[in-house]
Amino acid sequence: MLVVEIPIENVSADNLDYFALASEVLVVSKNENLDVLNSFAELLKTRPNFNKISFLISTPSETILETITKILDSGAVKVIFSVSSTTIDTILPLIQQFPAARVGIEVSEPISDTTSIIQKLSASNTRESVISKIVLTTSSVPTFSEALVSKSSSENVLLRPTKSDLIAPEFLKSCDAGRIDVAVPYSKIYQPSEFSTSAQPVEVPSGFFSYGEFFSACLKTERSDGLFTTLVADEFNVALGVVYSSELSISESLRTRTGVYMSRTRGLWYKGATSGAVQKLKHIDVDCDRDTVRIIVEQTAPGFCHFNTRTCFGKDDGITGLADTLLSRKQSAPVGSYTARLFNDPKLLRSKIMEEAEELCDAETKEDIAWETADLIYFALVKCVSAGVSLADVERHLDSRTKKVTRRAGNAKPKWSGEASKLSETVSEPTTVAPLSTPAVATQATPKAEEPKKLDFSLTVYNLSDVSAQKRKELLQRPIMNTDVIMSRVAPIMKQVRENGDAGILACTEKFDNVKLSSPVLKAPFDSSLMQISDAVKKAIDVAYDNIYKFHDAQADKSVLSVETMPGVICERFARPIEKVGIYVPGGTAVLPSTALMLGIPAKVAGCKEIVLATPPSKDGTVCPEVVYVAQKVGVSTILLAGGAQAVVAMAYGTESVPKVDKICGPGNQYVTASKIMVQNDSSALCAIDMPAGPSEVLVIADSSANPKYVASDLLSQAEHGVDSQVVLITVKMTADEISAIEDQVKKQGEALPRRDIARVAIASSFVVQTKTIEEAMKFSNEWAPEHLILHLENAEEVVGLVDNAGSVFVGEWSPESCGDYASGTNHTLPTYGYARNYSGVNTNTFVKHITAQKLSREGLNNLGDTVAELAAVEGLDAHRNAVLVRLEDIRKL
Repeated sequence: MLVVEIPIENVSADNLDYFALASEVLVVSKNENLDVLNSFAELLKTRPNFNKISFLISTPSETILETITKILDSGAVKVIFSVSSTTIDTILPLIQQFPAARVGIEVSEPISDTTSIIQKLSASNTRESVISKIVLTTSSVPTFSEALVSKSSSENVLLRPTKSDLIAPEFLKSCDAGRIDVAVPYSKIYQPSEFSTSAQPVEVPSGFFSYGEFFSACLKTERSDGLFTTLVADEFNVALGVVYSSELSISESLRTRTGVYMSRTRGLWYKGATSGAVQKLKHIDVDCDRDTVRIIVEQTAPGFCHFNTRTCFGKDDGITGLADTLLSRKQSAPVGSYTARLFNDPKLLRSKIMEEAEELCDAETKEDIAWETADLIYFALVKCVSAGVSLADVERHLDSRTKKVTRRAGNAKPKWSGEASKLSETVSEPTTVAPLSTPAVATQATPKAEEPKKLDFSLTVYNLSDVSAQKRKELLQRPIMNTDVIMSRVAPIMKQVRENGDAGILACTEKFDNVKLSSPVLKAPFDSSLMQISDAVKKAIDVAYDNIYKFHDAQADKSVLSVETMPGVICERFARPIEKVGIYVPGGTAVLPSTALMLGIPAKVAGCKEIVLATPPSKDGTVCPEVVYVAQKVGVSTILLAGGAQAVVAMAYGTESVPKVDKICGPGNQYVTASKIMVQNDSSALCAIDMPAGPSEVLVIADSSANPKYVASDLLSQAEHGVDSQVVLITVKMTADEISAIEDQVKKQGEALPRRDIARVAIASSFVVQTKTIEEAMKFSNEWAPEHLILHLENAEEVVGLVDNAGSVFVGEWSPESCGDYASGTNHTLPTYGYARNYSGVNTNTFVKHITAQKLSREGLNNLGDTVAELAAVEGLDAHRNAVLVRLEDIRKL
């Protein structure tokens, strides 16, 4: 398709608006003049079609990164960095600071340079995760495009021909056949010198092409008259009607900036020329098959349809219908009526908006939330209509926010967060720790609460002695999960697997994992071809296996507990393995053979007779070979090639090939957790679970003796698990400079991680708490009840005695959490989400049940019988009482 290229020195509001009507616009800058670039960013903010404009910088450098961010925040679709084989190493780090969907590269001949650049991008990370567009400046288009398409999706390619004879509609059409876009200099397309709505076509001067001619070059039609089916829609994509267009009508629509179509009987149709229902043109685009045009307009009264309705499909409903109703009521509401008062009394309207906002915040049920949301939207629209603000104005602001690459901190304004009284205090609101090069006054600066927070590994700091009780409560809370929604999604999966067995598993795996399997299971013994791993990995797994086995074997309850509670009364307790257990090993964003070790080894030590391991298959239908190797070592009988709810349900109820288990253990996402809870609560399943689970989390307590490099590494080791990972740092008597040193290390190490994009998001939603004493720090830690607790303290061993709630504790600077995750011997399947208050991590006892026994001699029953009979009488259970008395009668006859 067409992309119009405009040099930045020739950019104006008028040509941006005109060419963005029916194509993407590429603004090209050949220098780093910050004034020019900043002026362009400010201009971009005000343009109605900002989301159709990209920016190419020919000489990118670190000095303009802030300005490039500003351009992206202003709404530019992408920023294209010009690179070559000699500059790629310098520019690649700049590219990687922005979301892949928002950046591209521009390269020139020769082909060999382009190929090496693409290979370098692939080596740094997969090309698709680094950039989303390749711009080729070239003269040898056919050969060049073939070389490129072999390396990339052609839909991501834009050609910038340097030969003028290639800049023609015919060439555009030939490239579009391969889904390759073409950049055309704006100077080649005729742009009227002034805006005109005259219903008379204008002749295109010699040496120019019409805009419509270029746009229509890629269109297709099967109609004998050559017309294109056209959907007319308003700014909210509500269909107004279906018409036909031609190259001429599209050209006229662009020239007049109104709705112009082609009537099958009357020729050119300038909509509203006679009825007055003129349409203001907003945008023209085409569908994926290039055979349907969509023209987006602002429709004036009485409407599009010849029956004087706004659409040809009846009256509007929903939010657009409400907006029209309110506009009508504003004009016709009787004086003194409630509606008139709402429009004319700002205080009344404000009170209603505040009232409905509060009621929405307090609503809990699905129905109440929907009701209160509708009320709030109603009064918000009254405010908009009163001020002359349209829904299109609101949507434009929403669209602009989706284009921002910087992010809000997510903090409420002080008066809503309950901190208004502390505005003058230095740390009552979250602050971003200053880098080491800035003066140590960061904790004295309170930024505006709504200041966007960049995803740049910055740490958000609170001083515990200064936050309110409400803020402390908020810090102790984990993100709230909407369990009703999750449960409603899990229920149909449960039903499908229970009713259809193996077929249900296979259907779910194909639907959710995009993998089509012939069988949902692998049965032991597993073929050696499924366990092809390097000697180094095998050795690492074997060492981890031995350590974990040793620690869990020491936990095994191998003896019988026997106590004589009174003469002749002996009570005993002994352990027996749970016969059949299911262990869930997640897949998704990471391969986790360590979880197979952590679940499989204690099950083996406990003596479970059957172990079923469930794990999602890879895209080729296989299982991670490291996981299969562990499964073989721990004695797994069946590997279930499924993840998510379908795996849990299959193990809980059993299928033709999946054995039913008595207990399911292992971490997973919210769907795995929800399905575990649901099967546990279903008495027909007779299946227990280890614990509820949430996102991975770590809490680190550090004092001035801590090594910033080590602290940062521990924070990041948990942050890389997922965007919802919880990371908390509690400092004890640390200065702002010491905290800054940790932040500096978080940024440095974080940016070097392959999973940095995940870690950035996790860190952005995490926080630092400053405390004055170790007791204060431990009190907060025990209330937060972390999955992992790491003590970077001078006397770390002495502090362990203060730990009341934690899944696992890592003591001192030489005890990274990673060791517990893999090979020290402790288990890494631990309670999250605050459940460390009442759950233990997985251990050998997780896979056993304890049975008690009692044996009474004749003497024993004679000693205890009267006590039992008396208590049974108190409870009115005469049969219980009688079971003792008939025996006592025989004993005492003698």
